[in-house]
Amino acid sequence: MIKTGRNIARLRKINDLTIKDIQDAMGFNTPQAIYKWMRGEAVPSVDNLIVLSELFDTAIDEILVRTN
Repeated sequence: MIKTGRNIARLRKINDLTIKDIQDAMGFNTPQAIYKWMRGEAVPSVDNLIVLSELFDTAIDEILVRTN
């Protein structure tokens, strides 16, 4: 989860998006969930991964970091 969180933060920066941009796209009232994702405390739901993949213009597989 931590590596996926770091990856979300990296993709956010690469795409020049603010936390507020993601919050608005997700329809969240507060940014807490986004911060939890980036800290590796939680992983986005499938629905949220779909939105992130559209925002980041990348595949869901590129957002998730799997460890073997």
